[in-house]
Amino acid sequence: MSQAYAVVIEPAGDNFSAYVPDLPGCVAAAATREAVLAEIEAAIALHLQGLAADACPPPQAHTSVATVVA
Repeated sequence: MSQAYAVVIEPAGDNFSAYVPDLPGCVAAAATREAVLAEIEAAIALHLQGLAADACPPPQAHTSVATVVA
């Protein structure tokens, strides 16, 4: 069963960082937004593989995102 996890992307100086609130410790960094998206996708896959190897179920996605114009 696939999960859709929220990913937070932030500028970090000359780079971008990304993390997954529902997967603590699942982070990535890269030079561009597109590259950090690819890196975090790979990090999520690796994180979930590690959980499966430890016989742990994947966490349910609880985090949602919204954009508010102020």
